[in-house]
Order: sequence, then C-alpha cells, then structure tokens
Amino acid sequence: MIDAHCHVDFKEYNKNREEVLERAQEKLCAIINSGASLGGNRRTLKLNEEYPEFIYPTLGFHPHNAAKADSKIIEKALTEIITNIDKSVALGETGLDYHEIKSDGHKKRQINLFNRFIDLAVDYEKPLVIHARAAEQEALEMVKKHDIPGVIFHCYGGDIQTASAIVDEGYYISLSTIISFSEHHQDLARELPLTNILTETDSPYLSPFKGRNEPAYVEEVLKTVAHVKDIPMDEVDRVTQKNAEKVFNLRNKFKI
Repeated sequence: MIDAHCHVDFKEYNKNREEVLERAQEKLCAIINSGASLGGNRRTLKLNEEYPEFIYPTLGFHPHNAAKADSKIIEKALTEIITNIDKSVALGETGLDYHEIKSDGHKKRQINLFNRFIDLAVDYEKPLVIHARAAEQEALEMVKKHDIPGVIFHCYGGDIQTASAIVDEGYYISLSTIISFSEHHQDLARELPLTNILTETDSPYLSPFKGRNEPAYVEEVLKTVAHVKDIPMDEVDRVTQKNAEKVFNLRNKFKI
C-alpha cells in the first residue's frame, strides 16, 4: 500500500511523529508527503532525508496559501522548489480552491501561481499534484492544454462527470479516507476505473476514526473501494500501488 498524499510534516505530529511513521512502515511501502508552503517544502525534504526509502516528497504551494501569502514568500518557495526539483517525485500540491474564496483578486493569485506550477511541470517533466475544490473543471481545462507527465487530482470531491473527463485525459483521481463515511466518494469509487485511482489519507485531515488521521489508515480506503466494487482488497492494493509507482516514477522499488 502507498499513501499517495499526506502531510506528516504538520505540527499535529510533533509529539509522536516517529510512532506514526513506525505504524505506517508496518503496513505501507511508501508515503508521498506533499509540501504546501515554503516551510512545508523544507520540512518535507528533511523527512525525505531521514526516511529516504519510505517518504517521497512533492513540493508545492497550497492555493489557500497562494491567495494570502506575501509575493516574496511565493518567489522564495518557487526558487527553492527549482533548486530541489530532482529530489521531488512531483510538483504540488497546487491548484484552485474557490470553496471559501469570494475575492476575484484571491482567485487571480491562485490562477497565476497554478499556471507557474504547470509551466514548471512541463519544463522539468514532473507530475503535478492538484488541489481543486469548487474549481475542478477549471483546473482540468488549464492542465489538459499542456504535455504534463502525470496529473493527480488529489482528494477529489467533484462530480462524476468531471471525474470521468479527468480519467479520459489519462489522469489520476486520488481518493482519500473520507470515502469511509461519504456516499458521494463511494459512488465515485464505484464508477471510476481502478486503473486511474490512487489512495490517500490527506493526513492529518479526514480521519476514518475519531481524532487525527495518519498514513496507516489508508488501508481503510482500500477496504471501502474493494467493498463498493465487489472485488478483493488485494486487487485494489495491487492496482492502486502500481498506479502510484507509475505516476511518481517509483517502479521496481517495492514488492507487494
């Protein structure tokens, strides 16, 4: 199993990060830790240094942060991303989140930074991890104009029509642990082809249990996908891990 998107660098793990990662290593082959800010990217790279064959970094800037951050911080983050590009397995998370954004100026800032990440993904031939909320179709229209070697719509929660269009482009839909208690996400899993699905926790958020989420709980996503598709969990594990290995260029690193 692979947790295709989490944030174990966040402060929620400061008291027992090692224990959380020990539990993850007992069940998983790898986790993809996604940088969401200047500091988050730095912490993610440090975790990769400490767990080089288990934690793989993506480097990005969350759209919420893009809407509010000082432009100097954003430029610093982009400079450091380019400097460390070879250490990353993808760019992101980045994208568009209009769920609580009412200012056109904030939307424009998100769009501008998302375009810069798209350009980086093309220039450096890196996959792109997209956070899109209340803007899934717009994000899709922006990326499909470009030749990007792998696109992941992480923690997807949009409609099935847009999800199908994403899959038609050959992109991936990453389903989070929210699937454990969300009928909508279960419907997505039922309808979407397994060959285009990744599994994630988005830790520390969206726990299937009371309290904080953690990477080991990605198993709950696999259980639910297996249930709604009426297929063995081993098959879900094999195919989704293969998908993650392919898009993040981790082939031949693990055995199921």
